[in-house]
Amino acid sequence: MHRHGYQGRKFHREKGPRTALVKGLADSLVRDEAIETTLLKAKEIVPYVEKLISKAKKGDLHNRRQVISGLQTLRSAHKLVDEIAPKLTKRTSGHLRIEKTRTRRGDNVQLARVSFVDDLKEAPVAKPAALASKAEPKAVPAKRTATAPAKSKKTEEEKK
Repeated sequence: MHRHGYQGRKFHREKGPRTALVKGLADSLVRDEAIETTLLKAKEIVPYVEKLISKAKKGDLHNRRQVISGLQTLRSAHKLVDEIAPKLTKRTSGHLRIEKTRTRRGDNVQLARVSFVDDLKEAPVAKPAALASKAEPKAVPAKRTATAPAKSKKTEEEKK
């Protein structure tokens, strides 16, 4: 066998558990907006989530379905598309950062914190004015109850 062309890390897992691990870490990152994991897992998950963010920023139905299939829960997928992606309009890439934190006590492995570069709490969600005006419900005219007969009496008197 040759050594060229291999991509990604295996983490001593087969394909199914490995994809579940990556989807679970990505789901936790979107849900909590920051996670602490091992450095190798962090390096593996950042490009995966970056691609999901690029799809979420497009926001159409096809890309939303791809984001849903890339994360474990539907709630996290909708949060990424509806809340997080509109706040990340300043950049085209590089939305995540990896910071080395500490070594784990049991096996002395390097841990890292993966978080968004931009502060998602401060940035408002960008909504176009046209969509905001369409989203507001139209005023429904009040039903005539007690005032309706009084108006009809006046009109009848005016006719006479």
